[in-house]
Amino acid sequence: MKRRMLTWFAAFVLAVSVWPTYTSANHGGPHDGDDEIALAENALSAVLIDADTGTVIYEKKSHEKLPPASITKIMTMLLTMEAIDNGTLKLTDKVTTSEYAASMGGSQIFLEPGETMTVDELLKGVAMASGNDASVALAEKIAGSEKAFVKMMNERAQQLGLKDTHFANCNGLPVADHYSSAYDIAIMSRELLKHEEITKYTGAYQDYLRQGTEKPFWLVNTNKLVRFYSGADGLKTGYTSEAKFCLAATAKRDGLRLIAVVLGEPNTKTRNSEVSAMFDYAFSQYALLPIYQAGETIGKVKVQKGMSAQLELTAAKPLNVLVKKGVKQDSITHKLIAPEKLAAPIKAGQTIGKLVVYQDGRTLTEFELTAPADIDKAGWWTLFKRTAAHLFFVDS
Repeated sequence: MKRRMLTWFAAFVLAVSVWPTYTSANHGGPHDGDDEIALAENALSAVLIDADTGTVIYEKKSHEKLPPASITKIMTMLLTMEAIDNGTLKLTDKVTTSEYAASMGGSQIFLEPGETMTVDELLKGVAMASGNDASVALAEKIAGSEKAFVKMMNERAQQLGLKDTHFANCNGLPVADHYSSAYDIAIMSRELLKHEEITKYTGAYQDYLRQGTEKPFWLVNTNKLVRFYSGADGLKTGYTSEAKFCLAATAKRDGLRLIAVVLGEPNTKTRNSEVSAMFDYAFSQYALLPIYQAGETIGKVKVQKGMSAQLELTAAKPLNVLVKKGVKQDSITHKLIAPEKLAAPIKAGQTIGKLVVYQDGRTLTEFELTAPADIDKAGWWTLFKRTAAHLFFVDS
């Protein structure tokens, strides 16, 4: 057994963040080989994914560019939640309604020019009542103008890799050059759901604005699934005469969260029925299989000449894969692909390697491994002390 005489030379161990990147474009999903299933038959376009891994369970013309109507507001809510996260916006901030915001037609919460509401209240107005006026008020608060906010929306769409999307406004009212696809909407919905508090707004069935005034406003969620479908807690409905009836919905049961998107449905009854059937199918057929729990060690990588001598690869969040119910667990294997050694310096966010998960030898999912913080190159004195510590190991 060995012990250190110079314990103050102990190497610092830094955990590496592990975030999932599902590569469905390159590898088959767990639904491969299913018999043809009849879902969303009346929709022009549809997609069904698992929110945790991004696995596409079902799709129908999912990349067709179509008018998204008020589903546009998913991106508006995403930028709002991100502004709250980065500290540039607070739920308690007051927002004064401009004449332009108050002039919006369509679904609205009937804001008056000069009327003040909090960000929290406006989020309710967007998520539940699909307020076009509330969307513009938030956009102006965040970016200074709707035009500047729309630029942010398109930039964020590019960052998310949304190739079928272009925004021309923040609320989805009919306008030229404004489109998206079922697949892109599912991806932005998945990103929005990373802000878990959003379902406080999208999952509420009813609430009030302007309470304690002469004009209280009753909010009733336009997404009736949050009341009538078990586990549903969002996300956004949409309708225009051009787009027809649209819905980006999410539901969670037994740890499995699904996202279903349908565009171009003929009416609300059909829209809700077909989304419910999509959820029913996935909940009955699929489950999440845990690979690593948050905090579990995946492996280690040595760091040469760094202030930290070693990177411990740990799961920053639960790492799961979507599988068919009843699958044999021994058919699921995984392999860490990472170098044995890395040379300092290492930058935060730098890719370290990946964890590849296989089903019967076929790649199912890949999880990217990245460094959560910088590791600077060690100076000569640090390296000298580290070398000395190794030299003074003694057997006991």
